[in-house]
Amino acid sequence: MLLIYNEKTNPFFNLAMEEYLLKNFDEDIFILWRNESSVIVGKNQNTLSEINLDYIKENSIPVVRRQSGGGAVFHDLGNINFTFIANNNDNFSDFKRFTTPIIELLKTLDINAEFSGRNDLLIDGCKFSGNAQYNYKNKVMHHCTLLFSSQISDISNALKVKPIKFEGKSIKSVKARVTNISEHLKVPMDILEFKDLIMDCLYKTNTDNKYYTLSELDINNINKLVEEKYNTWDWNFGHSPKYSLYNELKYPGGNVEFNLNVEGGIIKDIKFFGDFFGKCDISHIENLLLNTKHEEESLKTILNSININDYFLGADTDVLVSGIMGVKEYLE
Repeated sequence: MLLIYNEKTNPFFNLAMEEYLLKNFDEDIFILWRNESSVIVGKNQNTLSEINLDYIKENSIPVVRRQSGGGAVFHDLGNINFTFIANNNDNFSDFKRFTTPIIELLKTLDINAEFSGRNDLLIDGCKFSGNAQYNYKNKVMHHCTLLFSSQISDISNALKVKPIKFEGKSIKSVKARVTNISEHLKVPMDILEFKDLIMDCLYKTNTDNKYYTLSELDINNINKLVEEKYNTWDWNFGHSPKYSLYNELKYPGGNVEFNLNVEGGIIKDIKFFGDFFGKCDISHIENLLLNTKHEEESLKTILNSININDYFLGADTDVLVSGIMGVKEYLE
C-alpha cells in the first residue's frame, strides 16, 4: 500500500487529489491530510440547504463538494482526514474495516472509542469522526474526518442553516454532539504529533507498505482537475439536486415571500408575494430571473439592470438577493 503524507491544506486541491489517485493509480493507497477552514458537502446534497451562507461569506470559508455521499462537514486545521483507496469494492459500506486502525490506536492512548450507527466514531457518546465512501469501478474510496482540536463553535456556525424551507431529494446532514480527541488525551500532544502517530501506525501494519510523494506531474494533473471541476460553481452549487425554496423577508417597505424551483442550480420558476408596494408589475422581474444561476453574482447582474424601487418600494438589489438566496429573514 502506498502511504501519502500530504501537507497541502487547500480543500479544492485535496478533494481533487483523492479523485485523481482513485482513478489513475492501481495500488491500494492511504492518504493523511488536513484542510484549512472549509465546508465539505456530500455528493447528493443541496449545498444551500446545508450551510449558513451569511457566516460562510463573512469568514471567506470555501465550500467544496466531494465525490462521496453522506452529510456536510466542517474542516479546519484542527481536523485530520484520512483516505483509504482499496481495489476490492466488496468493502463498500464496510465502514468498520477502515476505522478499526484508528480505534485501536486510540486504545493505546487510553481513549475508549467505539464505532456507532451507520458511519460514526464516538468517545463517551460524543462524535469525533464521520466516514463516507465512494465506489469507482472495482475500487472503493473511504475517507474519514477526525476532530482533534477543531473549533467546535465554527462547526455549528458554518453548518447552522437559518429556518427557511428547502424541499427536495437531497440528503440532509444529521447534527450530533461532537468532541475533540485532544480533550481525552492523558498525555497532551499537538495535532502534527498525532498525525505522525497515525502514519507510523499504518506504516507498521504491513511490510509491503511504502511512502509515496506526489510528483510534479501528479500535482499538475490535480491542479487541472481543481480548475476544471472542484473550484467551479457548477460542481459545488449547480450540481445540487432539484429543489424548491420558500423564504419570507421583512424590510421597511413590507413583507415579501419568495418561492423558487431550482434545477441544476438554475432558477426554473420564481414568484414573489407580499404586502409591498410598487408601480410596476413584478412579473417583469420574475421573467428576467428565469434560467438564471441561483447564486449572488448572477442575480445581482440582472437586478442591477433595473430600478428595484419601481417594483418593491423601499427595497434595493441587496434586499432581493438576500431573499432569493434565503439567507436573511429580516432586514432593518
